[in-house]
Amino acid sequence: MSKVNTTVHLSGLTMKNPVTTGSGTFGSGLEMKDYVDLTKLGAITVKGTTLEARPGNISPRIAETPAGILNSIGLENPGVDVFIKYILPQVAKYETPIIVNIAGSSVEDYGEISSILDLEENVAALEINISCPNVKNGGMAFGTNPQTAYDAIHQVRKNTSKPIFAKLSPNVTDIVEMAKVAEKAGADGLSLINTLLGMAIDIKKKRPVLGNVMGGLSGPAIKPVALRMVYQVSQAVNLPIIGQGGIVCWEDAVEFLLAGATAVSVGTGNFLEPDATMKVAEGIEQYLIDNGYSDVNEIIGLAWR
Repeated sequence: MSKVNTTVHLSGLTMKNPVTTGSGTFGSGLEMKDYVDLTKLGAITVKGTTLEARPGNISPRIAETPAGILNSIGLENPGVDVFIKYILPQVAKYETPIIVNIAGSSVEDYGEISSILDLEENVAALEINISCPNVKNGGMAFGTNPQTAYDAIHQVRKNTSKPIFAKLSPNVTDIVEMAKVAEKAGADGLSLINTLLGMAIDIKKKRPVLGNVMGGLSGPAIKPVALRMVYQVSQAVNLPIIGQGGIVCWEDAVEFLLAGATAVSVGTGNFLEPDATMKVAEGIEQYLIDNGYSDVNEIIGLAWR
């Protein structure tokens, strides 16, 4: 029996501990079942799902950096119908809340996919990836413009009664403004941050390393930025936050909780250590014990409270 309470509540989503997985770094969860006890995760956030199957971007899709990775996967996935029919039932057997990350190319896409997933009792919550290009607006990402961000989130809100978490892009001038937009649009919570836009160049070929030229930077390099944004946003809105960005160990996770996150998501850390989520969950619990806390909620936002 645990000596401390690690349960957290995020606007209709209850997690047995504050640790979930970063979308796109953990597959559906099934790929990691030999390394991680999926029943011991607070939630499983599955990779980005779209209305139709997507082949992803051209190769190369991954580039290593000194303190992280650049990725340009391009939301490769089999589409929502295949996910519901073949993947969701298998993941649901582990009885851990499933958060489905959704993406679209138009506001209408977001509404349609959320209405489909709203019917699935095994889906606990939706995470809205608003870093996707808006094909009707010149390819600009939904999440970099307050109006298009609002439109995408609000469209999801109108089409589901499930908790929705807006995954905010850090590639903006004012993250607090975007968080307030998400709150106004009806988000139940926030996931922050998504990847920072970056690139790498091969000096021998004198060409960009990634086939898509630019990609998302994740890993330890972005942690200070993510931490700062969680710290700012948690004081500005009345929404629970799933903090993410460079969390590779329990110490990183505790920093995010102290900054104001209610839960944390381990992403690139899964590539470094397949059981990183387990180590983070166990480390948080031990930290609470060692510091005399009986409940994880006691330390949320302690850095500014």
